[in-house]
Amino acid sequence: MRQANHWKGLGLLSFAGAVLMTATSSKAAEDVVAVRQADMKAMAAAAKTISGMFKDPTSYKSAEFRLAADTIRDKSGVVLSGHFASEAASTQSKARPNILEERERFDRIASDLRDYAVALDAAAEKKPGPMTTDMRMKPGEAMGGGPLGTHVRNEQVLSAMPAEHAFHLMLQTCTTCHARFRME
Repeated sequence: MRQANHWKGLGLLSFAGAVLMTATSSKAAEDVVAVRQADMKAMAAAAKTISGMFKDPTSYKSAEFRLAADTIRDKSGVVLSGHFASEAASTQSKARPNILEERERFDRIASDLRDYAVALDAAAEKKPGPMTTDMRMKPGEAMGGGPLGTHVRNEQVLSAMPAEHAFHLMLQTCTTCHARFRME
């Protein structure tokens, strides 16, 4: 009889452990979702800052432009990929499960986003004064990129293009990723 109670106690303990593990993993998934959503909001705010400076070049401040580009740089690439390293089953998540199935593509997009942010930072570092015309796209200049995700992988080509062009490519990268990997 005493041994039977021991087994019941052990079974109850195992059940409690399983419930605790499930609750903990669910909480961890929600935490990852909260962190990545906060990072996405920070990147969106940074992009809005940069966009505002291109809309009104007189508002350009190199330090603010660089800070915004650095925010995107620091939250993209491997950091962004890491936020989606495993399936985070959460009702709060808007991520599609195909991220795990298309890992290489997702990681490439996250890396491209970082590369464009690095190019924007470099452009602002070169232009500490007012925004110059060589940072802006010329009328009729083709933007490249697009929803099919043409990428500029050559650092020399990327650093030679106007910052506004790199910014548009960065925005197209965001759009491409959301279209492919985000539920609306």
